[in-house]
Amino acid sequence: MSIKSDKWIRRMAEQHGMIEPFEPGQIREREGRKIISYGTSSYGYDIRCAPEFKVFTNIHSTVVDPKNFDEKSFVDFHDEVCIIPPNSFALARTLEYFRIPRNVLTICLGKSTYARCGIIVNV
Repeated sequence: MSIKSDKWIRRMAEQHGMIEPFEPGQIREREGRKIISYGTSSYGYDIRCAPEFKVFTNIHSTVVDPKNFDEKSFVDFHDEVCIIPPNSFALARTLEYFRIPRNVLTICLGKSTYARCGIIVNV
């Protein structure tokens, strides 16, 4: 099995709905402003976060059990930008929906743009 090219990604997205919504090129600006890039690149597809987040905030001083999170520890947040408070984290989902063929393996890596800001992305 080989690494799939940008041409393969475009063809599968356009003909088979593999990625929706799909952007065939790399988008780096919106309305004249620089943005964090998304869309098809030479090595894959840069995804976006949907404008809905769950932000962890332990205002109730509860014990954090990774197997049994207390829903009261999360605040639902809806906006294009999410500011993550110190000692906190946010849960997000992609704006894009993926229909990956069964014989294809995908990986999702954090963006270096976020890493340079001190944000670690786990998928």
